[in-house]
Amino acid sequence: MYVVATAGHVDHGKSTLVHRLTGMWPDRLAEEQRRGLTIDLGFAWADIDGRELAFVDVPGHERFVANMLAGVGPVPAVMFIVAATEGWMPQSQEHLAALDALGVRHALLVVTKADLTDPGPAIAQATAAFADTGMAGPPVAVGTDLDHVRAELVGLVDRLPPPDPTADVRLWIDRSFTVQGAGTVVTGTLAAGTLRVGDELDHAGRRVGVRGLQSLGRQRDVVAPVARVAVNLRGIDRQEIARGDTLRTPGAWLDTAEIDVALRSADELHRQLVLHIGSAAVPVQVRRMGVAARLRLARPLPLRVGDVGLLRDPGQHRIAAGVEVLDVRPPPLRRRGAARERAEELATGATRPPVCARAADLRAMGLPARGQRVGDWVVDPTWWAERRAQAVAAARRWATDHDVAAGMPLEALRREIGLPTAELVAPLLAGTPLEVADGRVRPPGLTLPPRVDEAVRTVERSLAAEPFHAPDAEMLAELKLGPPELAAAVRAGRLIRIADGVVLGPDALQRAAETLRVLPQPFTVAEAKRALATTRRVAVPLLEQLDARRITRRGGDGTRTLNS
Repeated sequence: MYVVATAGHVDHGKSTLVHRLTGMWPDRLAEEQRRGLTIDLGFAWADIDGRELAFVDVPGHERFVANMLAGVGPVPAVMFIVAATEGWMPQSQEHLAALDALGVRHALLVVTKADLTDPGPAIAQATAAFADTGMAGPPVAVGTDLDHVRAELVGLVDRLPPPDPTADVRLWIDRSFTVQGAGTVVTGTLAAGTLRVGDELDHAGRRVGVRGLQSLGRQRDVVAPVARVAVNLRGIDRQEIARGDTLRTPGAWLDTAEIDVALRSADELHRQLVLHIGSAAVPVQVRRMGVAARLRLARPLPLRVGDVGLLRDPGQHRIAAGVEVLDVRPPPLRRRGAARERAEELATGATRPPVCARAADLRAMGLPARGQRVGDWVVDPTWWAERRAQAVAAARRWATDHDVAAGMPLEALRREIGLPTAELVAPLLAGTPLEVADGRVRPPGLTLPPRVDEAVRTVERSLAAEPFHAPDAEMLAELKLGPPELAAAVRAGRLIRIADGVVLGPDALQRAAETLRVLPQPFTVAEAKRALATTRRVAVPLLEQLDARRITRRGGDGTRTLNS
């Protein structure tokens, strides 16, 4: 199937021509039929020389340009109508400017009402206007010769580039209504991707199901691009979905409310304009940056790099500029001089891809996943190597400044070197002289600083003589062994902690078990205390540690028995 939009000044015969080509009158609203004026989008179709052609008929009156733009936004080709009796008119020019801004490059010029006057002047005027656009030199047909119009339409659609049926779906909705017995139905032009009955699609962050599909008045199980399609939806009410919304492949698109765009044919830009893209019309705040601009959207849209649209000033009824999306995740401009630097970068017509991003996010932004793969992420190799060097240096500085710490907190390291997520820290440090353990980054085989090492040696000598006589608080204070120093000694394997402020030698549990084995079983705490030659302050937590390791088991009467 091929989809062609109409364009042209009001009363130049767009709807009449569509009717003559298809046998279907595209105006569907009672008000349109009463006034003989196209107000909203109309649709008709026909088989022409073996090609299925669907027409999106748009209004030509200046009051309804927003409706016109919603119809032509996703359409690849246009049948432009000019009446011989009036020639080139103001809305002819606005429609042409809009089509050029939207990147439409395939057009057929049809001159209507040629039976009333010589079509030559109208053809000359239109040809001159088209010469300043990307549609220069369009084929021309006279509307009184329908066979010629049909032949040129066939040539037009045969020149169109083939669509991609495997692409991610993004259906811009141009109508939403309810069908009795079926529920919510939306329509749009499927430019790429394939729709199937039973598909689950995303709409504004929620899943909706495809209950049925219709195209060209027939029920379909599958609809491939390019096509006019009506989608019967499950799981959404008609009031919850409207023109300018999208149905899209779940997980394949990112909504964005701020974009950087290249400007085409832009003169003076007001700060407040309307962005027309797809079937959407969204107010935007414009910050111009040379030949580019930063747009802040009133509501997020699922956009990708390379999307085209236009900025319009509805108050002055003029097209302000065509735009092409360059970046859907632009950097902030808070730093002094950032806007100037960004303008220089955007002047090249391209932007650097993110140095670190999930592969799925790159796909959703319309960017290739080029770079070094790290799990689900794609990183710039140079940036990655710089982060690795920074991480090693930061961890070493931390170890110097915090000589008895367990290591640099992983989150602190992540923030310092600018990684987007902590999950990248471990793969970043692979192959470096650092390890990640217990949420910290540290050199392997941590050693104690000399001042702590000497104090621990004093404790070790004391415990060698009396293995269960833990140093008391006075001795620890005298040796300047506070909680951080004791924790460092425990991590180094020099001591074990059995309770707050109570430390013993690393083999204390094994030696305690050997000592207690000679006691009659079961035994009491007092008996254990005497056998170990220690105090209750040490004996109770030591026995609890033995219980926890299932070296001993505690009876209901408080006695204990060694497990065999």
